[in-house]
Amino acid sequence: MSPSADYLKRCATLLKTVASQQSAIQKAADWFAETILRGRMVHCFGSGHSRILVEEMWPRYGSFPGFNPIVELSLSFHNLVVGANGQRQAMFLENVSGLAERILRNYDLSPLDSALVISSSGCNRVPIEMAEEFQKRGVRVVAILSRLHSEASRSAREDGRKLQDFSDLVLDTGAPVGDAMVPIPDLDTPVSPGSTVGGCLLVNSIKAEVALRLTAAGAPPRVLTAAALVGKDRARDLFEAAYDEHAHRLAKLYERVGPPRNSVGTSAKKNVSVANTRRRRSAPRG
Repeated sequence: MSPSADYLKRCATLLKTVASQQSAIQKAADWFAETILRGRMVHCFGSGHSRILVEEMWPRYGSFPGFNPIVELSLSFHNLVVGANGQRQAMFLENVSGLAERILRNYDLSPLDSALVISSSGCNRVPIEMAEEFQKRGVRVVAILSRLHSEASRSAREDGRKLQDFSDLVLDTGAPVGDAMVPIPDLDTPVSPGSTVGGCLLVNSIKAEVALRLTAAGAPPRVLTAAALVGKDRARDLFEAAYDEHAHRLAKLYERVGPPRNSVGTSAKKNVSVANTRRRRSAPRG
């Protein structure tokens, strides 16, 4: 069997793994649709190459508003490889404790929200802590990972806990240990990973189920659609409407970020008063 044929055969096993998880896919879709129907967002996070699945969910053709893609360039900007913004730095930052909390500090989260956290190994600190921080705020977490790879890998956390330990629902890409699937004669390490294939099957299965639920509820999604399918004018209108809806939903996540305005104002007034008092005390007396 040629390597390409071998790879495609192994991808067929990924399809079977995803197909066997219909119950979990349906549950994830229920949660996500509920969030979107309530005017909130599904927060999608992935570091490293897992960002591919975040962008697969939204925004691209065949996708729709309701998903908040959280992609940190410092964790996923791979094309330079070395030098400034290189892969070594990204892999280092992926295991810096506390970074997840700083990322989520930007958003006013609600228990009405839901989250999708993606990590093939489920063992790097930032994805694990993202799930942990979501759960602390009452947000339900769906994880996408490779069970085989995760079970064979060691968590970067001292307590040994992994992404699945902070998830309400776990979906398996079916990728093997190490991700790469194809052995090559006289080469001691395999090539051609499978987690992206399995992950894309999962997110698009969920996406289709969410679209069904939104439409059945009388709120059909505004789907990014190619002009070749619906014509130039209709495609443009759909894109504009979808992006506007995304902006409006995202705005809600910034409305109450940080302490209440009144407390900030009171604190600022107090600081000004203290500063004025000090000036008066230090002013020379004639």
